[in-house]
Parts: sequence; structure tokens; C-alpha cells
Amino acid sequence: MLKDKHEVLSQLKKDLLFWQGFRRKESHMDSIGLGPLEAAFPNGVFPTGSIHEFISTCREESAVSSGFISGLLAKLMKNGGVCIWISSVKALFPPSIKTFGVEPDRIIFVYTEREKDVLWATEEALKCEGIAAVIAELQELDFVQSRRLQLAVEKSGVTGFVLRSNPRRIGATACVARWRISSLSSELEEGLPGVGFPRWEVELLKVRNGNPGTWKLEWSEERFVPVTQSQEAIHSIEQGRKSG
Repeated sequence: MLKDKHEVLSQLKKDLLFWQGFRRKESHMDSIGLGPLEAAFPNGVFPTGSIHEFISTCREESAVSSGFISGLLAKLMKNGGVCIWISSVKALFPPSIKTFGVEPDRIIFVYTEREKDVLWATEEALKCEGIAAVIAELQELDFVQSRRLQLAVEKSGVTGFVLRSNPRRIGATACVARWRISSLSSELEEGLPGVGFPRWEVELLKVRNGNPGTWKLEWSEERFVPVTQSQEAIHSIEQGRKSG
């Protein structure tokens, strides 16, 4: 009897996820390669065909978030396709995204004179089936606006990323997830010169039907790699030696 109850509850949860727009795709693209972070999402799968909101409070965080999103794009576009990047400012240096395995010529960059035109262009782009992703740089986004974007992707299956730089107000939105990305000190093997691989502190602030949390990831060998506690301990020891 108890087993039957568990089965009923499990099926009910799956039905609720389906009704709310979470449709599990039966394909090898289920995993986007975020390691343990993916367990925070419903069914343990990164929600494609949804809107993800990224919050940054300064230019540095915006640049860091753009790098992290580029890593996600590399996974979403690995089997082909293009994406659209929409902004009212030319802050992104296109060749920089090659670090994350994304060729700039596979991205259509759209620049508008006003931010409100970014929102309109984003909604129209999200309606286009066959596009791997759409990235929009916006400062403000309210619930009604985000709901329109979410409805668009539920029909097209396109994944949307809204990068909000220094928003005046952070209220409720219809986005599936809200992220904050911060940079961490990179690390190389002892004795090697140069700059290490990009490393982030990834905060999943809100996620619909999932579990918020914080993770530390590194971009290495064209994939996301969890930063282990042993790596952090080595970094702390080496920093102590340098300061001593």
C-alpha cells in the first residue's frame, strides 16, 4: 500500500511538472554537463525551452555572467544551430566567446537604440523555432514581460537567457530560474606561468520546482568541472605561502 502511495505521488509530481512546462526530452541532450548542479533542477535536467534570468550588480559580474552563459551556449549548440544575442550596448567582445568553444560567426548580434526595443526583439526571436538560444541584455524585467517570453519559448522550444545588469528592482518573474554568477581566482598547476581556467561561484537563487544552492565550477577542456574541496585546500595553502 505504501509503495502504491509513493508511485501515485511520483506520478502526480511528474504531471505537475508537465503542466508547468517541464517536458522531459528523451535524447542525449538531456544533460548539459553542469555536474552536481543539474540535480537541483526538476528531474535532474537543465531546463531547455525555458527562460533563465541572470542578475549582476556591476560590469564585472555582467562580464562573468556572459562567460558562463557562453559555456552553456557551447553545449546547446554542439549539434549545430545558431543563437541570437540582443543588446542596446556593445559591451561584448565577440572573439572572447571562443574561449568557451563558441564561434562568433554562429551568433547573430542585434543592437538596438533603446532597451525597450531589446524586449520586443527578444520576444520575436524566441518565437523562431530551430534557434539554439536567445540572449537578451536587459536592465528591467517585470512579471508580465517575463511571462510573455516564457509563453514564447513554451511554443518554440528555444532556450532564453536574460542578463540583467544592475537592475533597479528585483521582483517576481515568470522565469524558470534566477542565477547570480561571481568570479573566483583561477588556478594553474604549481610552477606553471599564465592565467588558469575560468572559475565561477554559481548561485541558483530561485528555481521552479527545484532546489536553490551554490556551486563552484571551472571551465576546463571545453566543459564545466566542479571545483573540489581538495583543489580549494591546495589554493589556500599556496596563497598562504605567497603571503608568508
